[in-house]
Amino acid sequence: MPPRDEHDYEARRQQIIDAALQVFSSEGFEKATNKDIARAARIKSPGLIYHYFKDKTDLFRQVVEERAPALQFILHGDEMLDLPPREVLTEFAQTFVAMLDNRASVAMFKMLLGESIRKPAVAAMFNHIAPMRGVAFLTRYLEHQMDLGTLRRIDSGAAARCLMGPLIAFVLTREVFVQADAATLTSKTMAQTAVDVFLNGMAATHDSRSG
Repeated sequence: MPPRDEHDYEARRQQIIDAALQVFSSEGFEKATNKDIARAARIKSPGLIYHYFKDKTDLFRQVVEERAPALQFILHGDEMLDLPPREVLTEFAQTFVAMLDNRASVAMFKMLLGESIRKPAVAAMFNHIAPMRGVAFLTRYLEHQMDLGTLRRIDSGAAARCLMGPLIAFVLTREVFVQADAATLTSKTMAQTAVDVFLNGMAATHDSRSG
């Protein structure tokens, strides 16, 4: 494909992804139609979507992957295994809560939360695209840092969830179970505090018998 065609192809693909993000966020995954997405993307034929994506599930997967900063971050997980915990975990935390800066991403998060509770098939699909990969990345990174002796040895899967828990709670108390004091916290403050508390408990010199 010539360079100009490649540019046009990718520009149209991104146009469809942005439109799909809006439609999925407002209609939900199951109710969203190619006709809705085509209209939002300002393309004449809904069938044109299949030129860029295999099906609606493939489109949904690519919307989440390309519009979720945390997923973009963990796609480069192998390059970060040897980097210091404070650097990697702070960037991960800040990237995760960065969804609050994008109202379409927040709307998508709320939609997925609701649909996942009501519809197991949607929950399974979303879990495979995002949450499982996030936990897997953190678990693998923490396990590697424990092997290096940088972090003390505990269950790496439990540790990964101990870091993600406060970040998820922050998003929920800002956007779902709204609490006034959560609005006074910046995403940067919350991310740095979560990492500080986590690393204080995970320090290799921490005496697990104390307290």
